[in-house]
Amino acid sequence: MIELTNFPKIQCPFIRKSYKVNRDDWRNHGHKLQLRRPDVYLATPEVTPGYEWVIDDPETFAVEKLDGTNVKLLTKNGRLVSLYNRKNPIDPLDVLGSKGKTAIIEGVFRAIAKGYIQKNAEQSGEVIGLNINQNMYNLDHRIWYPFEKAIKHLTYRSFHEHERSFENWSLWFKDYLLSRFSSKRGDKIMAEGVIFYNLKRKEQGKVYRAKLRRDMYNWYYNDKIEILYD
Repeated sequence: MIELTNFPKIQCPFIRKSYKVNRDDWRNHGHKLQLRRPDVYLATPEVTPGYEWVIDDPETFAVEKLDGTNVKLLTKNGRLVSLYNRKNPIDPLDVLGSKGKTAIIEGVFRAIAKGYIQKNAEQSGEVIGLNINQNMYNLDHRIWYPFEKAIKHLTYRSFHEHERSFENWSLWFKDYLLSRFSSKRGDKIMAEGVIFYNLKRKEQGKVYRAKLRRDMYNWYYNDKIEILYD
């Protein structure tokens, strides 16, 4: 198994702060909201230093953030030679050692059948679907979806037509951020969030990605959990 580079952490373009929540509310709704502790980590209107390009650079665009698990793979001459789920290597041929990882293996092999995997490349993507997180896409299977395909097919084309601000994105995320992945299947559900890309910055060796999710805004919790701001 060839060791692959780890996934770099993608930061929020806004500074985030942690707030305590009502413990009773957390006990009743925390699991569904994926809150491991009685607190929330929310974005604020203040831009994270070094991420002004998300707001100011016209070359920045927004792609749907898929809700899955990160998987990176390497192929050489059409053979899958390395497979990682974050820092964890997976050997698809190790029958006993791969126990518990079969969802990821299924997703990768389904992606092979779909033609998503290149002959010679290191690729990253998300395995989504059945028993992956909450399977928000209501799939009856799993599939690995590469990030380069997401850039091609899950970009929000109208992103450049609107003002880029914390408040404007809050409105967009709350009421209008439909999943493009699901829309292509005829379903209408809200997306988890977006990944901001700037490929010119990538060519320059600079940070070129940032993420913003719906659960980084306070309204995501307000109807179920009381946030204690004091």
